[in-house]
Amino acid sequence: MPTPEEYAFLDRVADFYAREYRFPPVAGRVLGYLLICSPPEQSIAELAEALLASRSAITGAVTHLAGYGAVVRTRSAGQRMDHVTLDPRVLDPTGFAATTYQQQAALAREALALLAEGPSPRRSMIEEGAAFYDFLAERMPALLDEWHDRRKNLP
Repeated sequence: MPTPEEYAFLDRVADFYAREYRFPPVAGRVLGYLLICSPPEQSIAELAEALLASRSAITGAVTHLAGYGAVVRTRSAGQRMDHVTLDPRVLDPTGFAATTYQQQAALAREALALLAEGPSPRRSMIEEGAAFYDFLAERMPALLDEWHDRRKNLP
């Protein structure tokens, strides 16, 4: 069972992911627990017991996190239960893909083409969004290169 300090950490992780990414709090707690638990692989039942949550809540959280590529479920031959662990690719820099931002900019421009001409708060917001996505598409490849250089020097 987690210590009081660990439960406090799990609540901070849950609050962060709920606030920033709209994750259900239990998904944030699962993610936080998988960061610190031993062993790093946990069954649904073990997660439910440690996090004081129902198995169905944990299963839903794991499904949610798996959809984001944050966790993986594995089952060894002959076993009847899955084990959940952090996906080792969780820190892969997929958010640096310029094409995603290029597509968002294109969608914003498509929306602008469908709006009536002339200034409006909505048009201004969409124009700014398109410019922002263009900026990100331009900058992300350089940031990814910088990250790769920095990652080479990690201990």
